[in-house]
This record gives sequence, structure tokens and C-alpha cells, in this order.
Amino acid sequence: MVSALALGASPAQAAGYRYWSFWQRERGEDGWTYATQGPATARPGDGDTVGFRFAVSEDSGDAPRPRSSAGFETVCADTPAKGGTKRVAVVLDFGTAADAPDHRTPPEPRTECARVGEEASAGDALAAVAKPLRYNSAALLCAIAGYPATGCGEQVDAPSDGGSGGQVGDGGDSGGGGQGGGGGGPSAGLIGGLAAVVALGAAAVWQSRRHHRR
Repeated sequence: MVSALALGASPAQAAGYRYWSFWQRERGEDGWTYATQGPATARPGDGDTVGFRFAVSEDSGDAPRPRSSAGFETVCADTPAKGGTKRVAVVLDFGTAADAPDHRTPPEPRTECARVGEEASAGDALAAVAKPLRYNSAALLCAIAGYPATGCGEQVDAPSDGGSGGQVGDGGDSGGGGQGGGGGGPSAGLIGGLAAVVALGAAAVWQSRRHHRR
């Protein structure tokens, strides 16, 4: 995968990838942090917020963050605590027309409050509030809430300005939380981001197979 990413870059136009990136914010924090684990293994606590942003990015240094600044207190204001469960705020940012495969206006960003089991992962929280999810044959997460209808992590020409939109209400910084710089090639952060959605897909496939065996 690393070699394929590296070979895709050209001096004239950098290669980017169109995919859902995964972000996290603990309760009380103001800004987004590019996730270091996949949604299938990250386990947010009660009061935490997870975000997913669909965009084209060259590397993790220019990966656009979710534009919403809404946090747990806002998203889950009407969801009271309940024993044996936790509440996770889920922020979905479907990107811009420039990010969209057909360059049409995507769905409006939205927020959801997921009530899940105490041991649930970020992927479990996403599945609880944002179906249908779509995966490819390699278990890569391709679509959240049915968006986009086609395509999956395809390589495209990255925007010349290095990103497709900044964070609103978070200082305007569209960077990836210091997990990789811009420049002439893919970083470990971007590879990790793609691996994160692969991990989420693999977990979903495993859960489905486990369910059918019962």
C-alpha cells in the first residue's frame, strides 16, 4: 500500500485520496485530533465526541477536519445518562462539492448522539446512528449514511491548495493534528487514516459472520 501511494504522486499534480477520515475529541476539549487508532479499536468514553469527514487529501497534514464545532454537551443535551451504557456524540461532515465524486452538493453535515454499551467502540457508535454503511470487498469503509453512493478510497488529483475546507469554529486550521506534514508524498498519518476505515470495515464483517454462526 505504501508503494502504491508513493508511485501515485507526480511533480505536477500531487495524488490524493477520497475517503472518510476519523477524528476524536475528549469531553472538555475544544479541537479535533486526527485519530491514531481505527474506529473499530478506539473506545471513546461517556461524553466524548467522534467525527468523520469525507474529503480528498494528499496526506494527514492537509486532511480537512469536521467543520462542526458542536461538542458532546450540545449533541447529547437531550440524551440522559443511563446505567450500563455510554453516550458518544457523532459528528458527520459529508464534505464539499469539490470533494464529491460527481462534484454535486453533498448532504448537509449532521450530528447524532449514540447510546451504546460501555465497551462499545467508535465504530459501534457510528453504526448505531449512521446506517447504511457501505464496504468494499477488502472491508474498506466506503460510505456513511449511504454517502457517497459509489466509489471507495479512489486516487484523484489533490486540490492544489492542499485541502478542500478548513475547520469552522476551531481556529480555521485544516491540518491533521500534527500527525504528518504537507509536501510531496503520502505520510504515515494518511496511511493510518485509510487503515482506520479498513479496520472498521473488517470489524463489521467479523461481527456479521459471528452473528450468522449463531
